[in-house]
Amino acid sequence: MNFKEGEILYFNKPLGWTSFKVVGHVRYHICRRMGVKKLKVGHAGTLDPLATGVMIVCTGKATKRIEEFQYHTKEYVADIRLGATTPSFDLEHEIDATYPTEHITRELVEETLQHFKGEIQQVPPAFSACMVNGKRAYDLARKGKEVDLKPKLLVIDEIELLQCNLPDIRVRVVCSKGTYIRALARDIGVALGSGAHLTALQRTRVGNVRLEDCLDPLAFRDWIDRQEVETGDEAAEGNE
Repeated sequence: MNFKEGEILYFNKPLGWTSFKVVGHVRYHICRRMGVKKLKVGHAGTLDPLATGVMIVCTGKATKRIEEFQYHTKEYVADIRLGATTPSFDLEHEIDATYPTEHITRELVEETLQHFKGEIQQVPPAFSACMVNGKRAYDLARKGKEVDLKPKLLVIDEIELLQCNLPDIRVRVVCSKGTYIRALARDIGVALGSGAHLTALQRTRVGNVRLEDCLDPLAFRDWIDRQEVETGDEAAEGNE
């Protein structure tokens, strides 16, 4: 494997890890194996720390393909709790309001979900990496400042109810780049005349890459030590 020329790796991001931590972990073990001090490594599509699943990591010259991978269709499985909201629309923050759920039925949920299929306008979460006047929205939100984010046009290709144990539901979503599933959970709650927040999220596919194609970052050291890897000197010779 020639990580300097460029390799594309697929990982199943663990719960609690940031996307940045995955990249740092991968870079460290590749550099250790190659005997080099630095290597360009990047990921194609951030996952929140509380989300798990498919993450594409590119090395060396393959980092030029990151934008290409970001535009691939993504599939998620989301667990949503109805009847309560949080400031971040997930479990990062405590519940800040509760709402009635007695009127919600499985039939109402299935009917409501279909309204989100196709092109939709979505306002990103305040606790997100979106830029507002040159600053990250989450930095402003954490300081208690007002965050004014504009709606974005997105495409939901598929949305399906997998489980319904009210007030908890599980949905499968196939969507375009830039979709915040946390914000989708918020909007589903509003559409149901209640509130909602995300309790778990797994990205199950990016393009044709599925969970079964992914490496476990915790096992990456053992995996890379078994591979034939061009070292720093060999990689440099190959570029001459």
